[in-house]
Amino acid sequence: MVLDLLASGLVYSSIIVLGSIGLSLVYSIANFANFAHGDTMTVGAYAALVTFGAVGSLGGTVLGLPYGFFVALVVGIGMAALVAVVTEKVVYEAMDVGSIGLLITSIGIAFVYRAVIQMGFGADFTRYDISALRPIDALLPYGIRVTLHDVAIVASATVLVVGLHVLLQYTDLGRKMRAMADNPDLARVSGIRTDRVKLATWVIGAGLAGAGGVFLGLFSRLAPRMGFDLLLIIFAAVILGGIGSVYGAMLGGVLIGMVTQLTPILSELGTILPLVPDSWGIPIGIEYANAIAFVIMVAVLLVRPSGIAGEAV
Repeated sequence: MVLDLLASGLVYSSIIVLGSIGLSLVYSIANFANFAHGDTMTVGAYAALVTFGAVGSLGGTVLGLPYGFFVALVVGIGMAALVAVVTEKVVYEAMDVGSIGLLITSIGIAFVYRAVIQMGFGADFTRYDISALRPIDALLPYGIRVTLHDVAIVASATVLVVGLHVLLQYTDLGRKMRAMADNPDLARVSGIRTDRVKLATWVIGAGLAGAGGVFLGLFSRLAPRMGFDLLLIIFAAVILGGIGSVYGAMLGGVLIGMVTQLTPILSELGTILPLVPDSWGIPIGIEYANAIAFVIMVAVLLVRPSGIAGEAV
């Protein structure tokens, strides 16, 4: 049971990490908490749904997923980035308000995204037209029930995270992003085109959110509220890792994702821990996972108020 929950937690954490990184990037450079970020994930998921319905399987598979799904993934990333950039240019950039005003505006933008999706696709749940797979046979003796689709989610998320790390640490754009996150005024007077860096941040952050939405739809199912329902968990991961820290967001996403999926273990502690009666345990299920995650977040912040990784990008 434990190994199976750990494997499920790894898959779920991969999705949370993609959403957390994007939110942390936008916060550190655009300087406001974007409450439309969860619905940006939904935009990416539904863009992928439409694209996959149009292109089909394209005749082959990778890790149990048709080639067409990866085409749809790229389109979902691009559409999420496009919608975020248009929103930034048309709404956020045109408003002469502070971070609180932008935060409240982003809540309204989230409602708009969700309403448009619901008008186009309805309020019901839906899924990608991809056949479910059997768990990987080699892992079943260990009690691990994951499929190749789960492996694809973790592998794809890893590629995206490593790509972001390379961009931040070894490219001119990454150095400018880190400089602007550290001190935007100094970056501006140093000759950095902060408007371009900010635009690139929206593209990268929203693109990662779109990828997270596509994988969330593959992991469970699609619904107009899917991103919104995940938003508080993403915020918890960002706050736990340290607001404004991309690497903290990664770590916070892994911890929060694991905690939410491991919650059922609490009811089985007597069968897991030695010297503990078999009947002993905390009678809670997965429905309490979000509450447990927030309790852990608060406990960590009481000890380390700036989060695990502080303020650094």
